[in-house]
Amino acid sequence: MAGKPETLSSLGAAPLPPDRARVMRRTATGMLVLMAAIFIASGRWLDLHPAWGYVHAFAEAAMVGGLADWFAVTALFRRPLGLPIPHTAIIPENKDRIADTMAGFLRENFLTPQVVARRMGAMNLAGAVGSYLADPKAMQDSRVRVGAGELAVEVLESLDPERLGTQVRAGLAAQIEKLEVAPLIGGMLDAMIEDGRHKLIIDKIIRWAGLVLEDNEQMVRDMVHKRANAVLRFTGLDERLANSVIDGLYKLLAEVLVDPEHPLRDKIEEGLHELARGMREDPEMQARVERMKVELLKNPAIADWWQAVWERIRARLIKSIRESGGAGKGYLGETLAELGGALRDDLRLQQQVNRFARRTAVGVAQRYGDQIVQLVSETVRRWDATTLTDRVESAVGRDLQFIRINGTLVGGLVGLTIHFMSEMLG
Repeated sequence: MAGKPETLSSLGAAPLPPDRARVMRRTATGMLVLMAAIFIASGRWLDLHPAWGYVHAFAEAAMVGGLADWFAVTALFRRPLGLPIPHTAIIPENKDRIADTMAGFLRENFLTPQVVARRMGAMNLAGAVGSYLADPKAMQDSRVRVGAGELAVEVLESLDPERLGTQVRAGLAAQIEKLEVAPLIGGMLDAMIEDGRHKLIIDKIIRWAGLVLEDNEQMVRDMVHKRANAVLRFTGLDERLANSVIDGLYKLLAEVLVDPEHPLRDKIEEGLHELARGMREDPEMQARVERMKVELLKNPAIADWWQAVWERIRARLIKSIRESGGAGKGYLGETLAELGGALRDDLRLQQQVNRFARRTAVGVAQRYGDQIVQLVSETVRRWDATTLTDRVESAVGRDLQFIRINGTLVGGLVGLTIHFMSEMLG
């Protein structure tokens, strides 16, 4: 029915906890009844001894204090004795206002960007998560890895492999298209040359050139034969010339490979420097590299290669997680443990992760804080007043009954003090 308040059970909330205030409620009521009985009995014996006056005064004031606190506590949740007394049944009558106040309190004290930033700044979230993930005993006793493994397998198996691979490939391609690779390659070349790692590349280039020459010797011979004149071909010197050219190339490559100070190495290094500079500073070269990148990404052969690579990765992940039982062992467990160790030991990584978490939390509070508090307010407004009252009373009722007990005792002591002072002054 439209407009009908929703009970907490209809909203999926947990059932009401057991009424822990029942014993204390009976105790407070029992004390009130006891004080009333003492008041009646002591009133009959006032003439027997002056001490009964003190007992009578204590019981009278305790009874008044207990009744006053009973009224105050009861008025929070319902109308005392069912009487329509003003300003009673405060919680059910003001449920909507309480919802708005609760939401406002939450917004002002917990969901402001300043408060969230301050709270997150005092927390080392990355360190705590890292210590937990890196602790074999804690992870062995938990279901974090098991749950993560099961979820990963379900996701990998439920989604269409070809479609998923296409989406991943498309996502990577979109990111690579946005990335200017020429300056990145230029910076990498500069860093490699500065660290001396380019020498290994030069060695590999020389060896690769030797292998290319070995595989294409006949092509070199044919080029020499075609360019030789008729006299050389008639005398057979073109074959000797071809052999000399090939042997000279092999000798040159060998000398460059074994001699770190060979002039050709300097030329190659100079060419690498020029290439790195062009990648970083030459707009024309950068444009050529970008065109090559786009053509490479659109090449169907690259798409087929990536699809095969992705399928092998997916199958290996599923197999690894299943064989390890999703917990403790295997690729997933080792990955989580390594991640935890890095978060636990790397202070710089902790700062980066904590900064990211803090910015994310602040952004959520700033963008969605109003929606969150509105959700709280609207949810409480929809609750059934009786159910809300029972839940609140069950949560704090025990402490409220202590107020009744204390009111009875304090009232009695105040009455005793007043009777003593009146006797002294009388």
